[in-house]
Amino acid sequence: MNILVINCGSSSLKYQLIDMSKEEVLAKGLVERIGIEGSILTQKVEGKDKYVIEQKMNDHKDAIKLVLDALVDKDNGVLKSMDEISAVGHRVVHGGEKYSSSVLIDDEVMKYLDECIKLAPLHNPPNLIGIEACKDLMPNTPMAVVFDTAFHQTMPDKAFLYALPYELYKEHNIRKYGFHGTSHKYVSAKVAEVMGKDLSELKIVTCHLGNGSSLTAIKNGKSIDTSMGFTPLEGVAMGTRTGDLDPAVVTFIMDELGYTVEQTNELLNKKSGVLGISGVSSDFRDIEIAAENGNARAQLALDIFQYRVRKYIGSYAAAMGGIDVVVFTAGVGENDPVTRLKACEGLEFIGIEIDPVKNNVRGKITEVSKDGSKVKVFVIPTDEEMMIAKDTLELVRK
Repeated sequence: MNILVINCGSSSLKYQLIDMSKEEVLAKGLVERIGIEGSILTQKVEGKDKYVIEQKMNDHKDAIKLVLDALVDKDNGVLKSMDEISAVGHRVVHGGEKYSSSVLIDDEVMKYLDECIKLAPLHNPPNLIGIEACKDLMPNTPMAVVFDTAFHQTMPDKAFLYALPYELYKEHNIRKYGFHGTSHKYVSAKVAEVMGKDLSELKIVTCHLGNGSSLTAIKNGKSIDTSMGFTPLEGVAMGTRTGDLDPAVVTFIMDELGYTVEQTNELLNKKSGVLGISGVSSDFRDIEIAAENGNARAQLALDIFQYRVRKYIGSYAAAMGGIDVVVFTAGVGENDPVTRLKACEGLEFIGIEIDPVKNNVRGKITEVSKDGSKVKVFVIPTDEEMMIAKDTLELVRK
């Protein structure tokens, strides 16, 4: 059964076609600059040259039609016809409180997703546009939606509620939702599999570290707390996001500097984090080079990021009443040995010890903890597309 996984951004679209009988990626691609001059599709198929189409795409429907054409292209594709696509799995950032798992798409689901736009005004609209485009082009193909927030719906109210008047939660849905759920779900299941353990018996802290970063406490296979909140702004410092912040700072900036709501949002989401501290870049690789060359602010940005990751690991060990495994994943987590080492530095007292030699690894499944370490530390490359495909397959089979 071939599952097409679609992940729509505001002007981009990532996709993978996965043969679920072998869990093998047949093709994957990226469409960029949708609705902007210079639209381009790049598709990669194992054993074939990269396939590039530069063609005007006015909207996501144009983009998805081009994706389907590329997949069935006689010379560069992998399918004879679109009929070989059994189902489509769509990533949607926000599913609110209603959905604690992935669901097949119907009119009721679409209506609810539209209501969720106010909770994720930047992310959900392009996700929905992608779904509508696929429905128009593939009306008879079953489709599922996989939410970034769903995995975290197992959090207890003591973890997801803010200490605001309770009516704000009941009437306006203001609470912690958490994000990157598909990634946290995938790597926690994968590390249990690699260890030969039952996921339901493990206490795991998963560290999804990239330009956007979040950590999750997973006890007995369920998310009981996570660092991102009502939006992806809460938590550790990130590429351009502040992370945890005294709310009074926001009103102070608006009052003192005369910032509008829009200017303040841009400051907190796009001009802060390690970019704001370092003044160099939001890319950790650039910051590390600057730090190695003696840039004190760049080093400070790294110190702040690593320190906050370490604090969350420690606090989640406390929340779970112990810890068995720490997992590092995503761009920084998978590829930055120094960040992994520094993030675990000082946590020896709870049994976390990294082996510097084992830790010299990038982008592959590896245990990096010392042989005698009470708590195991792993690098597990994330595969959100595979997780989406698995959920979609399960729903279609039901």
